[in-house]
Amino acid sequence: MTWTLANKDWFLESGAKIYIVDTTLRDGEQTAGVVFSKEEKIRIAKYLDEIGIDQIEVGIPVMGGDEKKCITEIAHMGLKPSIMAWNRAVIADIKESLDCGVDAVAISISTSDIHIQHKLQITRERVLQMMSDAVKFAKDNNLYVSVNAEDASRSDLDYLTEFALIAKHAGANRLRFCDTVGTLNPLTTFRYIKTLHDAVGLDIEMHTHNDFGMATANSLSGVYGGANHVGVTINGLGERAGNSCLQEVIMGLKYLMNVNVNYNTMIFREVAQYVANASGRELPVSKPIVGSNIFAHESGIHGDGVLKNPLTYEVFKPEEVGLERQIIIGKHSGTASIKSKFKEYMISLTEEEAKEILARVRQMSIDKKRSLFDKEVVYIYEDIMRERNK
Repeated sequence: MTWTLANKDWFLESGAKIYIVDTTLRDGEQTAGVVFSKEEKIRIAKYLDEIGIDQIEVGIPVMGGDEKKCITEIAHMGLKPSIMAWNRAVIADIKESLDCGVDAVAISISTSDIHIQHKLQITRERVLQMMSDAVKFAKDNNLYVSVNAEDASRSDLDYLTEFALIAKHAGANRLRFCDTVGTLNPLTTFRYIKTLHDAVGLDIEMHTHNDFGMATANSLSGVYGGANHVGVTINGLGERAGNSCLQEVIMGLKYLMNVNVNYNTMIFREVAQYVANASGRELPVSKPIVGSNIFAHESGIHGDGVLKNPLTYEVFKPEEVGLERQIIIGKHSGTASIKSKFKEYMISLTEEEAKEILARVRQMSIDKKRSLFDKEVVYIYEDIMRERNK
């Protein structure tokens, strides 16, 4: 079939499988100031297993010490996902990964000229040789191999294509396309990935960063372009502005792209809160998918619509991600929300009573500069009833 960006049902028609690769324990922990304890890493790995993630990137064995011990323990826990370790394109690194008992390795080396010249200080040809030698060694040891093209989004596309073809010839299972400094946008992402996919015929993983707030959008655009793996972190943890967010990507695949995803999303909120606590990074109330405000409605028009049919202002049920719907009472509430709130207390209000309560709710909300607690709303009702009975 002729495949275009506009064909949103392509995945549904083809039954294509999109694989989720979580790197919370590697790239997520590389967030400045974040350190997970061994117990936290093991708990996160178990959560990822419970969600049904396809592959977990667990860390960097060549760091040695506790890092290597923890990777080894996770690799031998009998989890269902593939367990991957991160390596430079250096055979000594891969030997350390083999010691841990992982079944997959990421072999990473830069492909952009700015990285090759200023960071690596070698030639393009040397990059290709180092990558090829490392891939061959890993395949000789029966490992699944992802070749990471670091800074791929700022690389010369012809050179990147050559890099991918040599990786494929050496036996690599996939190419990780790294938008290392988050400079892509969805349109350029689609063009790059489709060009690579058509030219190379190798599985491609999107690994995007959020420096311009487009990590999830770029990941999904890459899937439109032909990528069949997406690298994510829980809550979008990661260096600088973070990585593509696990919860956003999975729900985006399901509801925006009609991809048949088979993951346990009902624990998303629980997992998000655990990782927020473990990382010391507070979970914003407006965090997409899992923030406490995502299913909170205060506006009178919204509250009325949701009470009549949740689909008027919600794309999916809150229970699907471990949240609950909240009708918030405050300045912007309407009478429908007031009546609904009092039904929770087995009190049926007339329209006149609801209007009177609402007027006082709005004034109190303005005075306090916030929405009201349920008790405060009840106190307003009790005050009105006392006044009427005088």
